[in-house]
Amino acid sequence: MPKKKKGAKKSKRGPRIDPARMAELKKKRKFRKYYYRGVEVEKLLDLPHGELLKLVSSRARRRFKRGLKEKPKGFIQRLRKAKKAVAGTIKKPKIIKTHLRNMIIVPEMVASQIGVYNGKGYILVEVKPDMIGHYLAEYAITYKPVGHGRPGVGSTGSSRFIPLK
Repeated sequence: MPKKKKGAKKSKRGPRIDPARMAELKKKRKFRKYYYRGVEVEKLLDLPHGELLKLVSSRARRRFKRGLKEKPKGFIQRLRKAKKAVAGTIKKPKIIKTHLRNMIIVPEMVASQIGVYNGKGYILVEVKPDMIGHYLAEYAITYKPVGHGRPGVGSTGSSRFIPLK
């Protein structure tokens, strides 16, 4: 058997890079930009109301044209307040609970944490840029999906039959 060489050992961390080069690489690193129908999410916040309406679906457009009622307005104000409380920090905003499952997600809600009621409890929904234009209800399922297993108590006699051999 050939003897192993006791020379250069491979580093577990990979090749060493000097700090100046590392800083340059970090500067170059780009994060994914989110777009909603061809417009950057950051720019959506600055768009006037009419321009935003042109981007959303016809159902959402009709809903916004008819005006926001008292409860959705209050909900958006609570979201603003929670986001303002953690502005400038890396913390996530406080969870805001709501029963408004029919609320359409607008750009202002991005990066919020919402507890959406599903009939039994509150499901945590972290709003991401991809969710704009959808309803809150789409992210809080109201039923428990069925896991089809063995027949249980109360099933019919034929389905319960298990042969001895």
